[in-house]
Amino acid sequence: MAVRLKTRWHRSTRSERNREGSQRAKTLENLCSVAAINIWKLAKEAFMRMEKKNFRFREDSQAIDVIAEFCIFMLHITDRMIYGKLSEEERGSLINGIAKEIAVTIESNQIDLLGAGDYKAEFIDKLNGRLANYAECGFDGDGPAYDFLRYLAKNVADIMSLSDDRWVLEQVMDIEAPELVQRIQPVVNDIFSLKSG
Repeated sequence: MAVRLKTRWHRSTRSERNREGSQRAKTLENLCSVAAINIWKLAKEAFMRMEKKNFRFREDSQAIDVIAEFCIFMLHITDRMIYGKLSEEERGSLINGIAKEIAVTIESNQIDLLGAGDYKAEFIDKLNGRLANYAECGFDGDGPAYDFLRYLAKNVADIMSLSDDRWVLEQVMDIEAPELVQRIQPVVNDIFSLKSG
């Protein structure tokens, strides 16, 4: 069952307050929050799909790390999609804002599962390293190239190396990554009002 993604603000005719609120310009915080929530939902859905396919996550940290990899992947897709369509200042603010929102969510989940720790700093360090590597990968109007998908699959396989699943690379490259790409692209277009072409 697919998760429900939020890309539009509620426009109720029931109250004047809702009408006024839906017509107001959305703040940077609004946009970052909605993008981060959708990225998290899609990443969690991909993880759950893998779990249903009997991929073994022997430790709670593996589960969160895989979800984090999917989040980083989609954050970089978001960055590539808005590149050249927004000013560099706007783009930087949006990507940093989304990254901070995702980091808070990941840290909250890690604290719940693993106990206290400085998880946000760990995630930001990983994110910066991954984004530098993703920047070297191909991306065009159709989305990420083979090397882009392969890099995600390798990162997930490295996390899962403690288990005996041999098909992680294939699952991520053939099923999870294409599904994430297909689902995140319209979300980014809707949230940031990007026009095709």
